[in-house]
Amino acid sequence: MTQRTVFIGAHVSAAGGVDNAPRNAQAIGATALSLFTRNQRQWNAKPYDPETVDAFRAAMAEAGYTAGQAIPHASYLVNLGSTDDEIWEKSIAGLSDELSRTVQLGMVYLNFHPGTSKGEWDEETTLTRIAAGVDRVLNQVEGGILVLENTAGQGSAMGNRIEHLQRIIERSTVPERVAICIDTCHAFAAGYDIRTGDGWNDLMKTVETTTGLDKLVALHLNDSTGALGSRKDRHKPIGDGEIGMEGFTAIMHDTRLDGKPIILETPDVERWPQEIRMLKKIAGIDP
Repeated sequence: MTQRTVFIGAHVSAAGGVDNAPRNAQAIGATALSLFTRNQRQWNAKPYDPETVDAFRAAMAEAGYTAGQAIPHASYLVNLGSTDDEIWEKSIAGLSDELSRTVQLGMVYLNFHPGTSKGEWDEETTLTRIAAGVDRVLNQVEGGILVLENTAGQGSAMGNRIEHLQRIIERSTVPERVAICIDTCHAFAAGYDIRTGDGWNDLMKTVETTTGLDKLVALHLNDSTGALGSRKDRHKPIGDGEIGMEGFTAIMHDTRLDGKPIILETPDVERWPQEIRMLKKIAGIDP
């Protein structure tokens, strides 16, 4: 029997230099990784020097990671749904810079949260604003793909319905450069009951009939502290939260996820090696 190609990792630290991220991922047995390409708490950062880029690419190669096994995460400051033009422009500039860095480092995907108007605009207006921001970014940067992440729907954040992601993509003038990532905690908190195999399949059917499965390029794997539909973005270690092991077993058995980076953002960093081994075992691949 041919062994599946399943990439499982975590959002690792890039402290001390982005080239440390691949080494940190390798140290926990990860076959996928996420990272911040710059300080995510600041709008601006100095450009990479050629040595930094070379060091990262060398570290990726040394650890055996390809571009398809990595999906950086953009700053949480970015809000393409903002009604404040200054924040909106800063978000476009910041996301453009991070996508440029992603491409410089030899990667393709950059994950980000769609954004919110904080209730000041209706859904349609906010989604149109986000799509306009996406287009501004993609028109400024050559190469790379922006990846919309679903949200828990906290406050008035867009993305708690997969249809939101679809509508952003439909409004973009370059939809071929926009993809999606599903966060399991966010999906559950938004009301998608993925505690069983049937529930997970229902969510995947929703993806298939909205954005299409070809747009799903990554998964954030997190259990949930909050109850179903709570709209609380509170991650929990795998199996310790409200989703539970039956749901995660169904997810790890799903061959539709083969070849896509599956990223842990669970809160107990010390448990990542154990969680990765457990998930590999469930998926039926060598630990």
